[in-house]
Amino acid sequence: MLFGDEHVRRYEETDGEVGHDWEKGAPCLILTTKGRKTGEDRKFALIYQFDDDNNPVIVASKGGAPEDPGWYKNLQANPEVKAQVKADKFTARARTLAGEERAKLWEKLAAVWPDYNEYAKKTDREIPVVVLERV
Repeated sequence: MLFGDEHVRRYEETDGEVGHDWEKGAPCLILTTKGRKTGEDRKFALIYQFDDDNNPVIVASKGGAPEDPGWYKNLQANPEVKAQVKADKFTARARTLAGEERAKLWEKLAAVWPDYNEYAKKTDREIPVVVLERV
């Protein structure tokens, strides 16, 4: 099973042939953010689903930890990101969802990664759901 930097490396080397279909069949993309402190590119392999407009949607779960993951803090500081879904590489603007839109897409993501529901029970924070809208 691929994790962390190795997951990102193999995904990029193979345009997602290796690493897109991850544990339990969950699809992954590569998200590149600018480090909020360093300004350097930071890459992460994340589970995703598409919204109705074919934009990838991701979840900032950090396994239900009390704080948001670093990549989410990065995109809050600079919402312009890069993404790769298989061989498709593009620039996007990250937008955190709320209300009914968030609830609908949470359910779609939890259908492919049911652990998200368990993570939500472990934390007091509302776990962010983020859409990556192409620019």
